[in-house]
Amino acid sequence: MPHLSIKHFPKDFTPAQERELADALTTLIAERFGTSSGAVSISLEAVDPKEWQTSVYTPEIEGRSSTLLKYPDYEQK
Repeated sequence: MPHLSIKHFPKDFTPAQERELADALTTLIAERFGTSSGAVSISLEAVDPKEWQTSVYTPEIEGRSSTLLKYPDYEQK
């Protein structure tokens, strides 16, 4: 505990970029939850843009809006 799951459109990350992302998120999550970095796990899951609405948006954003910390604004750049 805690586990962070990130779903995103396909993007090629280098191993160094993945490590940098994992390190930054691990530090932040461990600090906020008051736990050791060893207790944090993180997953990345690429989702085809054609599947985003049915696989992510409808079930996880609309369907679980009470659990969101931030609601998306897809109009922002």
